Amino acid sequence: MILYLHIPFCDSKCPYCAFTSYTNKTALKEAYARAILEQLEFEIEKFHAPIIESVFIGGGTPSVFSPKLLKPFMQRLTPLLSGKAEMTTEANPNSASPEWLFGMRELGFNRISFGVQSFDDKKLKFLGRAHSSREAKEAVLNAKKAGFENISIDLIYGAKPDTKKLLENDIKTASALPINHLSAYSLTLEEKTPFFDRKDAAKESLYMAKFIVKALKNEGFSQYEVSNFSRGYECFHNKRYWAHDSYMGVGCSAVGFDGNRRFYPSSDLEEYIKMPLFQKVEVLSEEDLRLERLFLALRSNLGISLERFSQESQDKIDALISEKKVYIKDDRLYSNDYFLADEIALFLS
Repeated sequence: MILYLHIPFCDSKCPYCAFTSYTNKTALKEAYARAILEQLEFEIEKFHAPIIESVFIGGGTPSVFSPKLLKPFMQRLTPLLSGKAEMTTEANPNSASPEWLFGMRELGFNRISFGVQSFDDKKLKFLGRAHSSREAKEAVLNAKKAGFENISIDLIYGAKPDTKKLLENDIKTASALPINHLSAYSLTLEEKTPFFDRKDAAKESLYMAKFIVKALKNEGFSQYEVSNFSRGYECFHNKRYWAHDSYMGVGCSAVGFDGNRRFYPSSDLEEYIKMPLFQKVEVLSEEDLRLERLFLALRSNLGISLERFSQESQDKIDALISEKKVYIKDDRLYSNDYFLADEIALFLS
């Protein structure tokens, strides 16, 4: 079992961000800490006190949430953790102070993912980020000093300022840092965000994606999912999602999954604090589950068992093999190009 905890607080809201986050409700942090502890007890009972192999804290901005506020939550969770649990927290470079980093290490976190997005100061300003390139590099080095074993950074591509030279510089700068993982995301224009109605915010990104994959490979990274690259470490938590495993979701808007049902807490912060145990439940059909497994498996190096396919699908698989879109190894089907995974899944569905 894996667990995701959502921290919905931010210092500032980026113009492309559609995640549940608030910049003006810091007074609710202590109440939120109590609410997530209450929901955690509920989830432990619902999932019959499972062994937790991975914890991932996302946001929002977890680095604006004090380790002291997280301590009761982690004390309750610790008895359920496996001996080698992957413990990840997201962070922003401007708020991940050395004190915060050491505080999270004391709570048991051994992996950190920084929302860097770029090492170009003009691009950072365009994206509405609150940190500079210098602060991003310092944050990574401080995390290493604090004892984080695995460090990841996020980069964004497909934004208006992007050029091959800029992206190449971002990758070379990232590669020189003590990181063993990188996530590269195409800028997506989400509804109800300031960037959505701007025609000049994003560029066509597929050719940039191909360029980034090649550049990262030259720096020793291997692509193991459409947006994720490893230099010796693949994120266990994310791979459990792609394997369609069950997961606990704790916090405002944090979705949970038990194998055939999804649980949706309130995405309104005040409502969540009032009723942390309230959840809408979605029951998924066998067809829903089959399609999800297919989409998730083909976008990563996990692949999918041939047993999942009907005899009628074999002709389609043979056609994809002849076109070198997929390959079979050890009775599992894999995509040759993760960027085509969705199209391949639709063709096979």
